[in-house]
Amino acid sequence: MYNEIYKSIRDAASKRNLRDSTVDAYCVTIHHFMESVRKTRLEDLSVNDVDAFLSKKRSKGIAPQTYNHYLSAIRFLYKRLLKIYLDEDDFPRMKKDIHLPVVLTKDEIESILNATTNLKHKTMLATMYSAGLRVSELTHLHYCDISRNNKSIHVRDSKSRNERYTLLADRTLDLLTEYWFKYDKPREILFPSEHTGSYIRTESLTNL
Repeated sequence: MYNEIYKSIRDAASKRNLRDSTVDAYCVTIHHFMESVRKTRLEDLSVNDVDAFLSKKRSKGIAPQTYNHYLSAIRFLYKRLLKIYLDEDDFPRMKKDIHLPVVLTKDEIESILNATTNLKHKTMLATMYSAGLRVSELTHLHYCDISRNNKSIHVRDSKSRNERYTLLADRTLDLLTEYWFKYDKPREILFPSEHTGSYIRTESLTNL
């Protein structure tokens, strides 16, 4: 039903070089928005639809991160496709509560690694923890990103798209080496997955 809208979103996103995961998330959100306001055509949308939709979300007490994602997707739709600017005074982002992170002790990390019997999972946990990687950065690591000589990891696919180097601990290197030999020496993606990702691909939205 919304295939033309998804295509328009993708075309607009490609001009801004947005990530596929971001575009997929936008499409899922816009699908939800269109269903909620009971509109099937872009030209039928109004600013009042946005206000009603976001007010309903606020009344349900959703998390600020979720609310702000809805707002970002809808703002993209209106600005890029409908050429309608949603004033930030009328549609402000929700402020997020900032809490100190829970930092696990060395013994707690040791217990987690010792309890993980699957070598691949243990290696992923150790690499992510010791190198300070995001999950998305870990899953995009390539074999060539690991430098044994320099004891470093080249992080290319970061959230901010800024490349960086991070330290590679000796114990983590030992696990990576053991994993590499056991799992048929992967030469491209270091931790290949059978899953397609965290977001619903827009191709599957036609079945919704």
